[in-house]
Formats: sequence, C-alpha cells, structure tokens
Amino acid sequence: MNIFSNCVVTMNFRLFDVDGELIEKNETPVMYLHGGYSGIFPKVEDALNGKTTGDQIRISLEPNEGFGDYAPELIRLVDVKKLPPDVQVGGYLTVGEGDDTVWRVTDISDGRAVLDGNHELAGQKLWFECTVLDVREATEEEVAHGHAHQTGHYCH
Repeated sequence: MNIFSNCVVTMNFRLFDVDGELIEKNETPVMYLHGGYSGIFPKVEDALNGKTTGDQIRISLEPNEGFGDYAPELIRLVDVKKLPPDVQVGGYLTVGEGDDTVWRVTDISDGRAVLDGNHELAGQKLWFECTVLDVREATEEEVAHGHAHQTGHYCH
C-alpha cells in the first residue's frame, strides 16, 4: 500500500545536525496519521507521499521547516524567587496562567534564571531520514481524532 492522505504510517527515524552528528532516533517505531494532521514535519510528509513499506527518505530541513527559527524574544530573565524551589538548569517549566510556552532553564546566577522558550533545535538546519515499516488505512476513529491509535491501545 502506498502512503496517501488518511493512512497510518509506522517508521523508524534518525535526526542529524548539519555535521552528521546523530541528535535523536526513535527507540520504538513511531506512528502518525498522514494527511496534514501535524503529526510530522510537513516537508517530511510531502516526501513520504506515494512511498510504501521498506522505502527510505533522507531530506534536509531548514530551520523554518523543522523546529522554527530562533526567536530572541523568547528569552526571559526571571527572579528565582518567582519560580518553583526545585528549579535547576536543564529543567522545564511553564510560567503564569494561560501561557502554554514550555520554558527551558538555561542558566541560574545571582538569584536570576534565564528561561528560553525556543525549542532546543530552533534555528538549526537538520537532516531527517526514515524507513517506512508499515502503511495502513486509518480507521474512521483515527481520522475523526486527527491522530493514529496504537493497536489495542487507546488513550486521550
């Protein structure tokens, strides 16, 4: 079966920086609902159109095609007294009601914490490669929910 809209694609992937250093790879196969449901980068989804089980792709992703451009305005300097007492460099938190930004603590010094709302890979050109392990038609329920469901596992 070829990959088309409203198919569930199962794959293994690896993500590299521009120097070829491995950044991330999946430990178990990943699944997503193909067809513009935001389950994978749009450029990767486009490259997978028409592919089938066993096919591989390797494509470059510019920052705006991956994790976005680096936005300096997403850096905050915050008094540590306003943060949870267990805050530490490398930790993640949200700040304030209604703010869905996940902030990464990048430094703590002189009673202040530097919070970065950018994804850790923002601003980086990346290489994405994957191997298609399986392609199947999505169920009506998956299409209605906008994401793939693991066989025998359903949770929201």
